[in-house]
Amino acid sequence: MQQSSKMLLQRNGLQSLRGLSVLVYLLLQTHSCKGQSQVIGPSQPIVAKVGDYIILPCHVEPALDVVSLTLEWTRPNLNPMFVHVRRAGQDLIDTKHPSYMGRTSVSIDELKNGNVSLKLSKVKPSDAGRYECYIPKLNTGAFVELVVGAASSLVISLSGLDQNKGGVVLQCESTGWYPEPEVFWLDGEGNLLSAGPTETVRGPDDLYTVSSRVTVEKRHSNSFTCRVQQNSTNQIRETHIHVPDDFFEVQSSSSSTTAGLAVSLAVCILIILILGFFVWKFKTKRSSKHPETQVDGVTEEQKEGQQLMTHETVQMKDLNKGRGERKTENSKWPLVTRKRFKEEKNMLKEEKKRREEAEEEVQRKNQELQEKTDEVNHFNLNSII
Repeated sequence: MQQSSKMLLQRNGLQSLRGLSVLVYLLLQTHSCKGQSQVIGPSQPIVAKVGDYIILPCHVEPALDVVSLTLEWTRPNLNPMFVHVRRAGQDLIDTKHPSYMGRTSVSIDELKNGNVSLKLSKVKPSDAGRYECYIPKLNTGAFVELVVGAASSLVISLSGLDQNKGGVVLQCESTGWYPEPEVFWLDGEGNLLSAGPTETVRGPDDLYTVSSRVTVEKRHSNSFTCRVQQNSTNQIRETHIHVPDDFFEVQSSSSSTTAGLAVSLAVCILIILILGFFVWKFKTKRSSKHPETQVDGVTEEQKEGQQLMTHETVQMKDLNKGRGERKTENSKWPLVTRKRFKEEKNMLKEEKKRREEAEEEVQRKNQELQEKTDEVNHFNLNSII
């Protein structure tokens, strides 16, 4: 019995000792974890405007002097990926990405307190992204998300009149946005208006220019709002415009005037076509009855040519008749002098020359007659058209 009691006491003692050892081990582990420093970053993205400077927050916890430690700020998607590097108390320039040259810095005084935040100057749209703050000796780091935004003022104007919809066209334009924003139109009561597609242009500086148009009709207040907003950066800009009633009245009167002018023009064209048809009909009928009177002056020239041909023909007949008579005379008087023969030969040459000239004149007159006839036909065709 006594032996059993001793064994039970020994077993309880061993269990107590084992539990104490576990407790001591856990206490040591807890103390060790409390003594290990960690790099802490922000839980929310950091929003910056283009052209400003921004602080990317990062610190060591618990506080630790890291002036002599290596500090690396990097962007994994860049090559090289280093944004700012500090080793052995010096900033390294050769390893830095070219786009960050002269734009990054850390505070030496803050490094003594474990604050390793990075100051970034002249923020660009391309700076947006994920950054890592890393201390190799502590084998720990933290990530910082940077969102870059840019916003600008708006310009709203009266662009013109919409003849089809019977309204006034408003245009809203804004430059210098990043990322790409959205454009909305609202009436005086805050209701969204249906607008056309937004025109977006990205410039060489990565900033966006947006332009939008909407056709509005006359309303109770005639007040309208253009709103441009960027949700990721929470940037909103808007401007208002009031359209006087006179613009809508001008639109109405201009529509009536345009319709009246269109009707008048159609009537005038119809009258001209009818008159042209009757003129053409009259001239066609007249030319069929009296072809010699188609054009003033043409028939006279034709008659002149015919008379000239008749005259030359008569002369030729007289000449032939004279030649016949001369042959008879020659038969009666065979002794014809050489001089007389030469004179007759010259007369024949002259008659032949006059005949050729007469034929050329008749041909020229006929050509002129044909040209004037073509002109008359062309004139009649234009009148019909």
